[in-house]
Amino acid sequence: MKSKLDQLKSMTVVTADTGDIESIKAFAPTNCTTNPSLILKAASMDAYKELVEEAILWGVDRNIPTSRIATRLSVNFGAELTKLVPGRVSTEVDAELSFDVDGTVEQARTIIADYHERGISRERVLVKIAATWEGIKAASLLEKEDIACNLTLVFALAQAAACAEAGVTLISPFVGRILDWYVKNEGKTFTPETDPGVLSLKQIYAYCKAHGAKTIVMGASFRSKGQIEALAGCDSLTIAPSLLEELAKDSGPLPRRLDLASAAAHAPAQMFLDEKSFRLMLNEDPMATEKLAEGIRIFSRDMQALRELVSQRLQMAA
Repeated sequence: MKSKLDQLKSMTVVTADTGDIESIKAFAPTNCTTNPSLILKAASMDAYKELVEEAILWGVDRNIPTSRIATRLSVNFGAELTKLVPGRVSTEVDAELSFDVDGTVEQARTIIADYHERGISRERVLVKIAATWEGIKAASLLEKEDIACNLTLVFALAQAAACAEAGVTLISPFVGRILDWYVKNEGKTFTPETDPGVLSLKQIYAYCKAHGAKTIVMGASFRSKGQIEALAGCDSLTIAPSLLEELAKDSGPLPRRLDLASAAAHAPAQMFLDEKSFRLMLNEDPMATEKLAEGIRIFSRDMQALRELVSQRLQMAA
């Protein structure tokens, strides 16, 4: 029998959640997604020294600020990843811009321009943006420029509904981080069938499919193989290398758990959210409010660490 990874690939687009080029070679995903935490980890590895040095030398020659060099470094990794996957690569806008529409749009355009400079078309790239109200507004503008967006840190149906209405290409509900919150706050253990992160993604998937949204639903942030198996059939799943390896080694049966027919039968009513209703719904969900804020802080912290790494390398190159 085929491995569970191969079975999953037959019904779901598998995306590698990593900046590690060797892991991508090993598991042959369709797409690849990164974030500042993953780029920081990869940039500290000797194997990717040349990618870091290119960005540093480019910055030194042009007297470019460290924040701009860090963006180029992220694109350097993304450009390498496009050589290994047939689909798209996600590159993230600075989390510090999560509440800045104009700043997000400007940096997204810079990312696309950097890829274009390397001969990589925008069709190969997803610009990754936090699913705040401002992030969703920025994505709506960018989608009109044919810049496809991946709205990340999705923890609530309100976020998904607003993204769908904005015509966002892809959203990333964070399954594992939702589970983390409930385990911590309720002190319970959950099965894949009762897992609040799994149930949240199923609800979001049902909503998008029932109401004809073009938005791709890509589950993210998994804590176990069981969570992934419970969502087989979702549009896409972005999976860390350790869990890809577990799936590749398991040859048991993997039934489809999500499909369009069942989604339509259990979908929430369609929402049309303005800023006030969006913020109120998000505020009424303490898990989503806390995890969105925490995610932005974590990505901001790691982006700052990446800039510090760039600054250190700049001093060495001076």
